Amino acid sequence: MAGFDVLTRGDVLDTALRAREHLVSGGVPGALAAKDPRLWGHSAADHGRLGWLDLPFASRGLLSQVDALVAEARYSGLDHIVLIGVGAESLAAQAVMEAQGRAGADRPTGELTVLDGSDTAPLAFALERLDRTLVVLASKVGVSLEGDAYRRIFAGAFRERGLSEREIAGRFLVVTDHGSPLHDFARQCGYRLGLTDPYLPGHFGALSAYGLVPAVLAGADARRLLEDAAALAPSLSKDDDNPGLLLGAILGGCAQQGTGGVARDKVMLREPGGQGALSAWISQLLAVGTGKQGGGLLAVEPPGARGAFPDVHGVALNPPSPGKEEADTSVLAPLGAQFLLWEYATAVAGWLLGVNPFEPGGTSVQEAEDDAATLLRAAGRGPLPDEPPVYVEDGIEVHADFPWPPGADLRTVLGGLTAAVPADGYLSVVTYLSGDFSGRYLAPSFARASGRPVVYGPGPAYPHATGPIHKEGPGNGAFLVITGDPAPGDALAAHPVPGRPYGLAKLRLARALAEVRSLRARGLPTLRMHLRDPVEGAGLLTEAVRAVAGAGRGR
Repeated sequence: MAGFDVLTRGDVLDTALRAREHLVSGGVPGALAAKDPRLWGHSAADHGRLGWLDLPFASRGLLSQVDALVAEARYSGLDHIVLIGVGAESLAAQAVMEAQGRAGADRPTGELTVLDGSDTAPLAFALERLDRTLVVLASKVGVSLEGDAYRRIFAGAFRERGLSEREIAGRFLVVTDHGSPLHDFARQCGYRLGLTDPYLPGHFGALSAYGLVPAVLAGADARRLLEDAAALAPSLSKDDDNPGLLLGAILGGCAQQGTGGVARDKVMLREPGGQGALSAWISQLLAVGTGKQGGGLLAVEPPGARGAFPDVHGVALNPPSPGKEEADTSVLAPLGAQFLLWEYATAVAGWLLGVNPFEPGGTSVQEAEDDAATLLRAAGRGPLPDEPPVYVEDGIEVHADFPWPPGADLRTVLGGLTAAVPADGYLSVVTYLSGDFSGRYLAPSFARASGRPVVYGPGPAYPHATGPIHKEGPGNGAFLVITGDPAPGDALAAHPVPGRPYGLAKLRLARALAEVRSLRARGLPTLRMHLRDPVEGAGLLTEAVRAVAGAGRGR
């Protein structure tokens, strides 16, 4: 699509216009255009944190370097790209590939498989294409537990195919920052390196090497992406006719307490044809950029927002009929411009909310990963330390830090969880499972039962991407963490990680246990349900949640 615009109406428009006037009087557009970090205090003197504004132009030089790598990879028969990354590093590349697929562009493309969490199906898919595979490991810091596991598994699989150590090294590309721990590790291993600016915030790097390199290797047209972003860039220095300023005013203005004492700090994102990687990328951008100091913007998807919630503001992304949507706001722009538009708006919303959007936030996400690593080390080759369930029904274990009353059943447990959701809060469902079962199937019933929005995602990718808003934001979430034994026939779940005393299933459970401990340490209502049979248990759990929703309607 051509062009870009932000359309809004009603009380949202009134709120946005007041917020925009405040932004202009505060000199925000001009200061951003000048890349003046003092907008967020005199101590924020790092101009590099605003380098993302230059990426539509600066990243053009990157493409010529990547083109040479693409040509070499295709010459070697490598057209299947495996991207190992958790969070922002993978979501932008996924969004680029999804947009490429929808456009149906006639250009030679490869495949992109993302490994970012607990589902073994993508790994199985990738291992079947090993002879065509180039592995990209993307991280601004070090390699995650999953990244280490997947790297070891691929290196071992290449070795079994008879590749030499030099040939194996040629099958890996590392995208990281100059001087990062992963930089040094990659050099020691002899891997190819793509280095980025260490001062660029990771959640503002969609148009950097993190978002572009994996997608270009898989065949995406990044030049058009950058052209669309560059077309938007001149308007971002204006006081008027600045769509980024208006979107930021909408987001930040609505999130502040309005008439009636209600802050619309939850954003429901809609995409044509259903939610995709763009919505997921926006969710993490808002979570990391604004989720701090007891506030922030939480992104919600339509299945978890059945009904009207006074604190939810609807945003439609490229709706087919602008102005006729149920959403309060419509954002119209091609993908490259969407990236830059939302980054700019997040910066503006952060200024309105009094937080620095470029700071990575607290250490909650890293703490949970470190705790998982500690659990794995302590367990060695034995089982992970785990609390006994307080209740078991039909193979579904309920793990809680408090006992349930005698005679309680699964519906009572779930009803207690929905009752624990604060009046201004939300329910979060995180699944550490392999297969198709998702919190998406539970979200509509949970929303009806609790009368509050529901967010969901797979672990550890979703907690990693959105952890700041849950743990350092308003603190008004209640959490259901779902784990399970490996499904029958899932041989990869027990796949030993070369050089480690655990397999993928054990790693997945350690991640979930650490996440539960992290949430409980912050006093957040948290239940874990473990499915001894994940296939049968998923069906029983879905039925129980629907029953709770039905009972709620009857009250």
